[in-house]
Amino acid sequence: MNNTFITHFSDIEDPRIDRCKRHQLIDILFLSVSAVLTGAEGWEDIEQFGRIKLDWLRKYLPFENGIPKHDTIARVLSRLEPQAIQACFIKWVRDIAQDSQVDVIAVDGKTARRSFSTKERNNALHMVSAWSCAHGLVIGQQKVDGKSNEITAIPALLELLDIEGGCITLDAMGCQKEITKTITVKKADFVIALKGNQGGLHEEVKAYFHKVLREKCAHTGHDTDEQINTGHGRIEVRKCLQLEVDDTWITKLKGWQGIKTVIEIQSERHVGEKVTTETRYYISSLAVNAERASQVIRQHWAVENSLHWTLDMTFREDESRIRRGNGAQVMNALRKVALNIVRNNTTRKASMKQKLKQASLDDQFRANYYWVRIYNALALDHPAFSHTNMLEAGINVLISLMVPVFIIKCPLS
Repeated sequence: MNNTFITHFSDIEDPRIDRCKRHQLIDILFLSVSAVLTGAEGWEDIEQFGRIKLDWLRKYLPFENGIPKHDTIARVLSRLEPQAIQACFIKWVRDIAQDSQVDVIAVDGKTARRSFSTKERNNALHMVSAWSCAHGLVIGQQKVDGKSNEITAIPALLELLDIEGGCITLDAMGCQKEITKTITVKKADFVIALKGNQGGLHEEVKAYFHKVLREKCAHTGHDTDEQINTGHGRIEVRKCLQLEVDDTWITKLKGWQGIKTVIEIQSERHVGEKVTTETRYYISSLAVNAERASQVIRQHWAVENSLHWTLDMTFREDESRIRRGNGAQVMNALRKVALNIVRNNTTRKASMKQKLKQASLDDQFRANYYWVRIYNALALDHPAFSHTNMLEAGINVLISLMVPVFIIKCPLS
């Protein structure tokens, strides 16, 4: 490792006392990130990966005392500070997603179902994540307090993110006055599902659509769009009607900020001979453009399909019984690091599961994870950057995610 790397991590605060250290914190962090990139699901898997791949690991860090026991890995990582991990996570993502493309950011929560502890009376870990639909990345996360819900976690997450110019999508849980205020103040747009939790507003919006349709939209700014999608043995027809808001008619809008339009989505799904229909409503700060509104609403499902489903089915998060200290939250962050890197690695066209499997077998393919996309994103095109230097640069950026302090990324030497 060069001096930049040593300087970058020399002041890390280790939660252990000096006389109890046999393994450096940086060694444990790098080992854990690398293991999860190969599909490791728990502390024992991380130890096993380290023992098999010790020679490969020693190309980048000394591991003077070999690989720590899984109990040591669990004890150290479970004591890291979650707030510092969150800050480093956001800094890291900003580095690898620097383009200024206007983005749809889907915000949604997920519970790691088996992370509860009856003995310690701890609820299961529930994290609210922000998913960049354009980049295919988790760009931020916030833990939901055990005595609260997503309503308090969402504003806290939005305050940490640079969302100016983007469009935030939320399910009905996020349909709150304080949340629309936060988004508006940060100069972003929003599309938020409207359901019974805002009963008065929900009923007024439904009645407003009924009134406008009865008048054949004669006196109201509006736009329509229809999309037909096929696949997996079904046909889905989605009709979108977007109306300008008349706040003299919708009286429940008092106290809400930024709402310019309301949206009605009528979905008709055909599966064989069976036909099902559903009508959904949304509030939005977007101007009237039904095609754009329909696309934004459709993109919100990426947080379920590309993030939550992958965490459960590929990384087996719901089956994980890690629950000591902050261990569940740290492991959740490790999984999201791996998901971000694997989704944005284009060296091989394959599923997430296949890429993890190849990374467990092929040292070179695993090394590529650390530098290919990061190299491109950071535009490190100086001729002095050899393969080894780029790999080292990637390791610097990745491990900064997990370091329990605020880290300022040093220039590469």
